[in-house]
Amino acid sequence: MILEDNEQILQRKKNLQEIIDLGFSAYTHSYKHTHTIREIVNLYADKTKEELETLHIEVRVPGRIRAIRKMGKAAFITYSDGQETLQIYIRSNEVGEKLWKLFELLDLGDLIGATGFLFRTKTNELSIHSKDLEFLAKALTPPPDKHSGLQNKEIRYRQRYADLIANRDVREVFIKRSQIIREIREYFDSHGYIEVETPMLSPLATGAAARPFVTHHNALDITLYARIAPELYLKRLIVGGLDRVYEINRNFRNEGLSIKHNPEFTMLEFYQAYSDYKDLIKLTEELIAGLVEKVCGTLEVEYEENKINFARPWACLTMREAVIKYWPENLTPPTKEELIDPIILSRLVKELGVDIAPSANAGKLLGALFEHLVEPHLNNPTFITEFPTELSPLSKESKEDPRFVDRFELFIAKMELANAFSELNDPVEQRHRFEEQMQQRAHGDDEAMVLDEDYIRALSYAMPPTAGEGIGIDRLVMILTGQRSIRDVILFPHMRPERKNLEQEDSEDSESSEGSENSEDSKKTSENQNAE
Repeated sequence: MILEDNEQILQRKKNLQEIIDLGFSAYTHSYKHTHTIREIVNLYADKTKEELETLHIEVRVPGRIRAIRKMGKAAFITYSDGQETLQIYIRSNEVGEKLWKLFELLDLGDLIGATGFLFRTKTNELSIHSKDLEFLAKALTPPPDKHSGLQNKEIRYRQRYADLIANRDVREVFIKRSQIIREIREYFDSHGYIEVETPMLSPLATGAAARPFVTHHNALDITLYARIAPELYLKRLIVGGLDRVYEINRNFRNEGLSIKHNPEFTMLEFYQAYSDYKDLIKLTEELIAGLVEKVCGTLEVEYEENKINFARPWACLTMREAVIKYWPENLTPPTKEELIDPIILSRLVKELGVDIAPSANAGKLLGALFEHLVEPHLNNPTFITEFPTELSPLSKESKEDPRFVDRFELFIAKMELANAFSELNDPVEQRHRFEEQMQQRAHGDDEAMVLDEDYIRALSYAMPPTAGEGIGIDRLVMILTGQRSIRDVILFPHMRPERKNLEQEDSEDSESSEGSENSEDSKKTSENQNAE
């Protein structure tokens, strides 16, 4: 959307032209500085007036103008580097007529550089006594009001650049996101894993059960699919002898949007040979609890008016145990055996009004009951195990009961955060599972997985017993930064096409109308899917 010039923009353009006429460059090529504003504050905030006078610290510092206070032939400029603010003191008789005229043509939002020495004002505020100003760039669009900031979420998501300028707390969210990812890398690197990269475009829509984005490669004249999940490529590497691998990857699923789902999202996925899913329960507790303590400084985190306790050990329930535990108090709960009987499950979902076709298989019916009854209660970290085989086409069957697989999902803050299982490494059984998925696809399930012959061939070379897991980075960041929506932890979230009168739109309404949350059975965080 191209903005029409209003009076403020016209005046700013006029000011820019006058600056050019004074002989200043409209947009400088570079600015050699001695410090950032944040560095100045960190280094000298505790220095007294007398110490600063003794040290006589010369600095050259850039920033964006936040406020201007003119007092006759002197003035104060408050400017910022996005993290900290600092004050510039300037006098007309010290900088000369040309620089004073430049000062008079500056607007809020402009980028400038100040050269001078540090001192404290009469009110004891750390400031730069400027002897030189340099014009770096003109803000032709006025910044958001300094008091109310940029509040409309619809505008904030579309114009993240303005959001970052106006809202310091937003910037802090993304700084913390970077720290979280850095700590994850350090953990896996220190535990003998190697970081790898797998294809973003694939000739098959594999890795999870979800609707893909489709494109066409002109030179090869083939259809390609944006990565749903990197799972099958990572397990090929296990076959090849890379026993511990991880990837922090971008995944794409052509599905609805919600406060928990974005079509493009970030996940951590890792695989460990000669292990099973129980080994990953211990690893996951250690990884996330350690991460929380480093990033938040405590194991108790507030999220949506609830406190989440990350102290170990975490709760662990089978899916059927969880359904029975949270069964409505006014109804008689079913037995564990009844919760795998398709006829009884069909009746139960009808009675409870669960949104799923009663003709679905037993695994999907149990999964739907779990989502309906249990997920809203899982605030503190909770592992859910013993998933029906029908929900897990890539998982190894339980030795005790082949109706279930060796798998867990981790729930925190009523969201699925991680999904892991002992990997199916029998090529014959894997082909059978793929064929079942293809039958579901033939009957209209466009999220069912497709047969990957090369992956079957890879398994035929023998894959060691392996455990694999996916953790939704976006959702983890939501929890550790206290953000309700996934859009608040993704710099540039996907949005509907931009509409006119954007300023008047209600962001919460537009957010909730983007689409319903999709419940998938896919691996390595189906719901993590935009796990965000």
